[in-house]
Amino acid sequence: MTRCLPFVLLVAIAATAATTVSMTSLLAQAQTEPDLWQFEDDDVEVETWGMLLRDQAGDLALFAAFATLALVGFFRKSEALKYVTLGAAVVYLGFGKSQLISVVNIYGLMTGNLPVFRYSLGWYLFAGFTVVTTVLWGRLYCGRVCAFGALTQLMDRVVPARLRVEVPAWLEARAGLVKYGLLGATLLYFLVTSEITAYRYVEPFWMFSRRGSAGMWIGLGALLVATVFVRNLYCRFLCPVGAALGLLSKLTVFRIKRWSECNTCKICEKTCEWGAIRGPQIVVSECVRCDDCERLYEDTARCPHWIILRRRPSPARTSS
Repeated sequence: MTRCLPFVLLVAIAATAATTVSMTSLLAQAQTEPDLWQFEDDDVEVETWGMLLRDQAGDLALFAAFATLALVGFFRKSEALKYVTLGAAVVYLGFGKSQLISVVNIYGLMTGNLPVFRYSLGWYLFAGFTVVTTVLWGRLYCGRVCAFGALTQLMDRVVPARLRVEVPAWLEARAGLVKYGLLGATLLYFLVTSEITAYRYVEPFWMFSRRGSAGMWIGLGALLVATVFVRNLYCRFLCPVGAALGLLSKLTVFRIKRWSECNTCKICEKTCEWGAIRGPQIVVSECVRCDDCERLYEDTARCPHWIILRRRPSPARTSS
């Protein structure tokens, strides 16, 4: 048995050597034979910020132009530019892009599940514009950027005034709390179930993508009919996003100025379409910076502040 071991070892070594030689010859043959398929090596292109900006330049430029229009109209207190902005919001942000701030974005903020930054530069510009303008001036987004709010404001321009129902001040203050309840209930439902589908039943923004069930379309129709009679119904009383931005507007830096005469004057309060002026107080969380009261402030023929100043005797007359 022990005498056979050297022979067995010699056989194993020889077999291994033969296998090695055959493998070496096969590799050499594969290297010398031409590649019949002739596939080119795929060069993986390295993604750069320049490429990303170039791919998204159109979206960024369009929104920058829209934002410029909105801000120019706001700073100039131009009613004409405001309605041009509202029309652009419906066409561009609504039916064109179906892009609105939604409670879904609040869900994403709560869970850290936001769009990938490098591929969503346009969305982050849009969201950043909304947050920054809210902190600086208040609910500017609600007043002239949100496509649904813009639609209802344009509806209000063509609906005969005789059809409108003015909500009493006491009811206005209480009904305005409903949207905060809806915001809290929607967020609680998400936290408990992790389901985001509830947004379709508290926001009508899906209408711009034209994807909804028969029941949802019937509910939307009822809401728009009700809006004929109660102006800006959804925005004032039901919108969870409006509630969230209302809370954020508590931080607003540049608020609407008030004169001492505002304690008794009711002109602006009667003019406000949003129920945001209650006596001498402007409720910041309800104000959407629609410019109506600010244009009245600048009207020297109607604002009591300027009328009183004109009637006040000058120091020269008093001394004489």
